[in-house]
Amino acid sequence: MRYTQWYNWRHKKSGHVFQGRYKAVMVDADEYLLELAAYIHLNPVRAHMTDRPEKHKWSSHQSYLGKESLSWLETGSILSQFSQDVKKARALFAVFVGGHITDGRRGEFHGEKTLDSRIVGDDSFVDEVLAKAETLSEQKPDVNIVIVAVKKLYDITGDRLSARGQERVASEARGLAAWATLELSSGKLTELAKHVGRDPSTLTCAVRRLEAHRGKDAALDEKMAQLRRDLLGIQVFKA
Repeated sequence: MRYTQWYNWRHKKSGHVFQGRYKAVMVDADEYLLELAAYIHLNPVRAHMTDRPEKHKWSSHQSYLGKESLSWLETGSILSQFSQDVKKARALFAVFVGGHITDGRRGEFHGEKTLDSRIVGDDSFVDEVLAKAETLSEQKPDVNIVIVAVKKLYDITGDRLSARGQERVASEARGLAAWATLELSSGKLTELAKHVGRDPSTLTCAVRRLEAHRGKDAALDEKMAQLRRDLLGIQVFKA
């Protein structure tokens, strides 16, 4: 959010810089992994930003070809599908991607034409994954996850969240953490109290104050809605 504000100020623009949230999907490696890798690397070509994937400055394609080194990028799982010899694997990968350069948009890689948009694979693969998921018991996020989400939402450190005093932002963040603990988590206020250095009764009062302001403070309402979305979007499973 801060980068978006700076970017828009610097370039006299408005609106989204990064539109759409990151999401992960499960892919049937046997059938779709390599094709999906090629599809991603060819995104700049389909967008008419370049005529060859290796020419695009912001792509990892150069690293897959061994022409650039990115310490944080793991290429082995893809390249090993072609050969255990790295040089040969890179050459075969380049040929494979080049063979798809004229391909158009594929709906299955955008959550279309599938039984579940979170899963990329044929119907039998999707059914198998969903059947396995049903054997897991879903749990609500714990207090630790609530704290992490609140710190991210308010862009504050743990020390600031638990600091003595009534600094407004930290105080509101603690109140929201207490509300989320009661409403959305598997934890208790006694657990949260230990993390933020407050009595459970103090946190209970903070929740009451928060509830009293609901519907009257648009910014607070949005933070509560965002925290709810963040925590409900986190699925914690226990086998």
